[in-house]
Amino acid sequence: MEISLSLLGGFVLLVLGGELLVRGSVGVATRFGVSPLVIGLTLVGFGTSTPELVTSVQAALGGYPGVAYGNIVGSNIANILLILGVTAIICPIAVARGALKRDGLAMLSVAAIFTLLAFVMPMGRIVGLAFVLALAGYIYLAFRQESAGAEPGAVHDKGEALSEAEAAIAPGPAPGGSLLLPLGMAIAGIAAVVAGGALLVDGAVSLARIFGVSETLIGLTIVAIGTSLPELVTSVMAALRRQTDVAFGNIVGSNIYNILGIGGATALVSPGAVPAQIVRFDNLFMVAVSALVIWFTYTGRKLDRWEGGVLLAGYVGYLALVVL
Repeated sequence: MEISLSLLGGFVLLVLGGELLVRGSVGVATRFGVSPLVIGLTLVGFGTSTPELVTSVQAALGGYPGVAYGNIVGSNIANILLILGVTAIICPIAVARGALKRDGLAMLSVAAIFTLLAFVMPMGRIVGLAFVLALAGYIYLAFRQESAGAEPGAVHDKGEALSEAEAAIAPGPAPGGSLLLPLGMAIAGIAAVVAGGALLVDGAVSLARIFGVSETLIGLTIVAIGTSLPELVTSVMAALRRQTDVAFGNIVGSNIYNILGIGGATALVSPGAVPAQIVRFDNLFMVAVSALVIWFTYTGRKLDRWEGGVLLAGYVGYLALVVL
């Protein structure tokens, strides 16, 4: 019971804390006159990745690399198979050619690079810094392209999906009033996500020890699914609104953030090798399902309901394979 409460409390604090952090940060930024485009690409865009970030970093600092990297890789697998599968079943997902070529290939490329590096070397601080800088460069290029009127990309769609799900988060004109409220919300959000991450990691490690399974397995499954809940909510709501291009971009953007941002931050704060179980199978599986969803969308410029069913069935099969 205590472990269940720790896991549940961790998930709740992570989700609520992430929302408070985004709302407060957006409020502070708008009061200082920061561009809505910049806010959408950064503060709002990072919003749904906050649970993964805090959980992986805290797990790495606590000496649990299986939870840290299992969360990253497991979240990417869940994003593609579970979330895109459910979303496509609700409403077929149309995919623009530009988004597929630019962002879909970027998602596949960073997954393949991470997989290759994990095979040949530990995730050291140099690799972590390179990943974080690559994400910063990706966001900068997205800002330049969208400022010039180009078709919005995955980073934009990730922020747009969260803004659509939570209208109060959408950046707007700079309001008046005191900074104390949004600043307080941001601080409370930080405290909540840190506490939630600690509870989640402690609960996950305890669960692994009780059932005699690896921490990596818990990270790949329970932790990954739990920290992916914000992406599930925002993608499903986008599908219900028939904004399926945003739903696809949200997942692609999240997967890029997970590898470059969260994987990079994890390697920076706690350098070390990716667990062998992930290197030998789960990383390869992540690359394979990334390629599969790109192939699905390339053939018809959309994800049909039957393809969503294939993805969802694939996730059920993956869970059976790693758990049994």
